[in-house]
Amino acid sequence: MKNQKNNETINTVWKYSIISFLALVLISLGISSFLDTENSIISILESLATAITAAAVFGAAYFAYKELSEIESSRYLDVADRLFCELNSSQNIEARRHIFQNLPEYSAERKENLKKEDRNAMKRVLNSLDRVAFLTQEDWIPVNLIMPWMHPMIAKSWEKLEPYVLYERKLRNEPYYYEHASELAKHCENWRQDNLTEEERNNKWDNNAL
Repeated sequence: MKNQKNNETINTVWKYSIISFLALVLISLGISSFLDTENSIISILESLATAITAAAVFGAAYFAYKELSEIESSRYLDVADRLFCELNSSQNIEARRHIFQNLPEYSAERKENLKKEDRNAMKRVLNSLDRVAFLTQEDWIPVNLIMPWMHPMIAKSWEKLEPYVLYERKLRNEPYYYEHASELAKHCENWRQDNLTEEERNNKWDNNAL
């Protein structure tokens, strides 16, 4: 598949170079027809040299553009694949299910009495959100390629976990505690505001949905 794409790109470059070369030759011949014979020959030779150089430059530029486009597309695909694997690993799905179904509504008293499995699930989901935040940092991948399928998992998780995170920040005096996960949730909410209707945004989560 990759060799086929490379061959297609090379063929396109050759075609573009030949067309550019012929166009410049025709222009040169048209100009030379208004000159005397001796000057005409010199002009044609100069024009041909210019045409060859220009065609080579145009071809190289087009080839470089195609290469950069393919590299960028490959990077997007790689990041999207990592995001999918991160959010849909069996361990992370199970951790999200646990906090959706078992984590009690926040209160300081309940926070201190959380079970070990509750804490482990919270930690796993927060670490997962931090990793997603890292993979979706600015310019790594267009947000509209990933947010349509990611936003329910992010928004639903953060709705459950934000009160606990804010409590821990205050308790530890660490305002940066899971800061990246928090920023991811803000980006997610902004996307939801811009792309979902009010009814869709206000639709309450089903705790059995992942």
